[in-house]
Amino acid sequence: MPKMKTHSGLSKRVKKTASGQLKRAHAFAYHKAAAKTPKRKRHLRGTTLVSRGDTRRIKQMIAYVK
Repeated sequence: MPKMKTHSGLSKRVKKTASGQLKRAHAFAYHKAAAKTPKRKRHLRGTTLVSRGDTRRIKQMIAYVK
C-alpha cells in the first residue's frame, strides 16, 4: 500500500499542542485591515484551537507532523 502524504500547505498553518490539540491562527486578520476596528483586529491576534468538528479530518491530513 502507498503511504499517506502530509498536506504540506496545512502543515505550515497548523501546529500540535503538547496535549495533542491543534493550534491555528485566526482568519480575516490582515486583508483590508484598515477597514476593521482596532477592537476587532486585537481579538484576531494570536492563536486559537481548531474546532472539534474539524480536528479529526485535519489530524489525518497532517498525520506525520510532530
